[in-house]
Amino acid sequence: MPIATPESYAEMIDRAKAGRFAYPAINVTSSQTVTAALRGFAEAESDGILQVSVGGGEYASGATVKDRVAGTRALAAYAKEVANGYGVTVALHTDHCVKENLDSWVKPLLALEAEEVANGQLPTFQSHMFDGSTVPLEENLVIAEELLELSQKARTILEIEIGVVGGEEDGHEAEINEKLYTTPEDGLATVRALGTGEKGRYLTALTFGNVHGVYKPGAVRLRPELLGQIQEVVGKEVGKDKPFDLVFHGGSGSTAEEIALAVDNGVIKMNIDTDTQYAFTRPVVEHMFRNYDGVLKIDGEVGNKKMYDPRAWGKAAEAGMAQRIVEACQQLRSAGTKMA
Repeated sequence: MPIATPESYAEMIDRAKAGRFAYPAINVTSSQTVTAALRGFAEAESDGILQVSVGGGEYASGATVKDRVAGTRALAAYAKEVANGYGVTVALHTDHCVKENLDSWVKPLLALEAEEVANGQLPTFQSHMFDGSTVPLEENLVIAEELLELSQKARTILEIEIGVVGGEEDGHEAEINEKLYTTPEDGLATVRALGTGEKGRYLTALTFGNVHGVYKPGAVRLRPELLGQIQEVVGKEVGKDKPFDLVFHGGSGSTAEEIALAVDNGVIKMNIDTDTQYAFTRPVVEHMFRNYDGVLKIDGEVGNKKMYDPRAWGKAAEAGMAQRIVEACQQLRSAGTKMA
């Protein structure tokens, strides 16, 4: 099936960890960005992850409606319909749900998926992320325990964040400082609260200087070697090599060396949003500049319908975003690894 089942999603994660590669997780906000992501995965012959943020879900429902649950599920429904034509397996995920959005977004989604499972159906989404970086670690893990139980009922995987990611995403901002580095003690607290799979599978975003957005060289100091140190300390306690299935947040603009080391240390998913936003928009800008007298009705002229037809610039946007995703698959070593 082009949309991953709970079993095939688990297989995707296992294959990535064993093969030392990771999947690009691409934020989507519209049907165009969904098809651009699918095209990129297909051209790279890589499976992948499509993810929706709370702002993306609201946008997809309509700017005057802003129904985050309806918009999120609408994007999933569209992906389910069109993914058949691309020959790759994709998982559907919700991204960065902070505490104040749980009751209006992820919990209703989990409840709907638990209902689907109870009726013998597959859950719409395969995983959901709780962003506990805005609350103290103890509270973060208490909420994560509750969500892990709900995830079990919905046959989904929970993603958590232990630490803080700097920068801004969907209205949440964090400073760039020493709080951006998770400690081995934080990792130990996590496995003591959530286990290592016996309470339900979860993905873990350990922070190592990650920042949302894009910055000039030198503004951000990533320490991917920290991931290996935490895996080693926690692994000794639980008797398991690389116990965490890791997620790399704030991945846009990272160097190839930083990405490679993070993947070697157990990263199986890397979020990419800022870079793909730019890759989608840049060709549109070029189209408008090159064809300004066609897309605008100037001095009484009628313009050129072929130039302002949304399909004209939409195809260029899709191609630009798809190419950036191919590049991400190559960097993350997932290119050529598709299960289909």
